[in-house]
Amino acid sequence: MKKMELLAPAGDMERLQMAVAYGADAVYLAGDTFGMRSFAGNFSPAELKAAVELCRTHGVRVHVTCNTMPRNGEIARMPEWLEYLEELGVDAVILADVGVLALAKRHAPHVLCHISTQASIVNYQSAQAWHDLGASRVILARELSLEEVREIRAKTSSALEIEVFAHGAMCVSYSGRCLLSNYMTGRDSNRGACAQPCRYQYALVEEKRPGEYFPVFEEHGETYIMNSRDMCMIDHVAELAEAGVDSLKLEGRAKSAYYAAIVTGAYRHAIDAAAAGGPLDPVWRDEVEHISHRHYSTGFFYGPPGQFTENARYVRDWQIVAKVQSCGEDGEAVLTLNNKFAVGDQLELVGPDVRPQSLAVEALWDADRIPLEEVRHPQMVFRMRLPQQVPPLSLLRRKADLSPG
Repeated sequence: MKKMELLAPAGDMERLQMAVAYGADAVYLAGDTFGMRSFAGNFSPAELKAAVELCRTHGVRVHVTCNTMPRNGEIARMPEWLEYLEELGVDAVILADVGVLALAKRHAPHVLCHISTQASIVNYQSAQAWHDLGASRVILARELSLEEVREIRAKTSSALEIEVFAHGAMCVSYSGRCLLSNYMTGRDSNRGACAQPCRYQYALVEEKRPGEYFPVFEEHGETYIMNSRDMCMIDHVAELAEAGVDSLKLEGRAKSAYYAAIVTGAYRHAIDAAAAGGPLDPVWRDEVEHISHRHYSTGFFYGPPGQFTENARYVRDWQIVAKVQSCGEDGEAVLTLNNKFAVGDQLELVGPDVRPQSLAVEALWDADRIPLEEVRHPQMVFRMRLPQQVPPLSLLRRKADLSPG
């Protein structure tokens, strides 16, 4: 069985570093223009250059999103941007517009072209047509079943790569093509600025009775009438590989560095286990429960997932408290603080290929080795002894219900 590429999200440099450290084969990110996540942080031209250099040193491929639908006033700037991506040596651009594809072939001839899920590819004829126009990969619409993915694989050129989303937020609309956000807030989903109004709680107001709100209910009294579940396919990675998927994509460029680390690490182990023909160790399967998420489903791969209409809140049971900068053979580590904790607290340690393990905080020191009872100032540098030597960017976390009330 061919081992699938693990494609992880990188919303900014910190999230990129986590994705690389925790096992991504490739990352997808955006510059400060033409990307579908305008609130993700993203990369200036200078930051993008540094990102490509970092990935090169770790053998990680870089895919840059250019998947908005540019208007007349924007398309004139596209050649210069594509030429810069060619100069940097990025591996691929992700695009959805046939005009952008034509420009990419002309202005970035050594960069591969991947067709975004925004193009809503749902059949083999469409997939093959994009390939005939010069695309090396298609990112299929999230609405497809596993059987439909298999058929697209079977009826398209073997040179065409197939990429699917396997984890993360699902959209109530058709692969993100939604006008609701633009209509309600002036923020256009198709231009990277979705306000996610599908997550809102709605009520009915009669024209002549302003201020009187009548709840809009689902069958059992639920009032979040358009909310969707998150996708989680970590239990079915082998089936995705068997269906002929070349790249497994994790959603989440707008999510935290902690999310990028944990979800990348979990799926790294899942892909490796599937390629080896063995089961996934439950400890890594459990990691996807340690990140902020809505209730999980398997997306549309095995039929419609159904909505989750009880609420739109995330399940957030774990909080990162510190990040490892360095660690010696004896476990003595230098860390930076994210959230305060004290001697006697119970924490969990996890890291790149480091099995999660519990620990009690026995002692703390500041950067000058002065003993402390508590560390409390964000980004302060401090020392503590860990149960084993771990690589940089390992994390300390604790259980805490962070869900909004």
